Amino acid sequence: MKFLRRGTASSESSDAPATDETEDRESVVVGERVRSQTAGKGRPTPSRRDAEGKKRGPVAPAPKTQREAIKRARTMRGSKEERRAASADRRKRMMAGDDKVLMPRDRGPARAYARDIVDGRRNLMGLFMPLAVVIFVTVIVPVPAVQTAGSLICLIMLVMMALEGVLLGRLVVSKVRAKFPDEQVGGLSYGWYAFTRATQIRKLRMPAPRVARGTAVD
Repeated sequence: MKFLRRGTASSESSDAPATDETEDRESVVVGERVRSQTAGKGRPTPSRRDAEGKKRGPVAPAPKTQREAIKRARTMRGSKEERRAASADRRKRMMAGDDKVLMPRDRGPARAYARDIVDGRRNLMGLFMPLAVVIFVTVIVPVPAVQTAGSLICLIMLVMMALEGVLLGRLVVSKVRAKFPDEQVGGLSYGWYAFTRATQIRKLRMPAPRVARGTAVD
């Protein structure tokens, strides 16, 4: 029994140094890995805000006075010549019917087709603006006979324009629905669009008419 005990003790004493050596080696390997990982960087990873700030550059301080703010806004908008050129280019594209710069109510092939129907017709509603001037003149002139005659004529023309506008709106809605069956065409929306287009002077219409007056649009 003593012999066995001696052997056990000797075996335990012989395993202990091996275990210590293995742990030392593992610690050395781990330390080398940590050094290799941190040797390349050597600093903490910057935050996203810091990285974006370095890319964009330093932020300009806030303006201290209103004059400085106006001056900075003008600088960001560009020179007067550049703004005029951009405005002229935008107007030119709107007159040509470019959907990218048109107002939402004027965009789309269905709206362009509705404009062509209105522009190709000779409408009494095109005299709406001159009629408004006539009404203003008859009110100013201090002659009862002129005021009475002018008011009667203007009233008759307004009634005729209203009837023509209703008929034109129905015509435009029916034609647009027939040409664009998949398009959601609202009767009131397209009818009012055609009415307002017809009451405008032809040269002032935006976008500019694409068809000549008297052209039949199918």
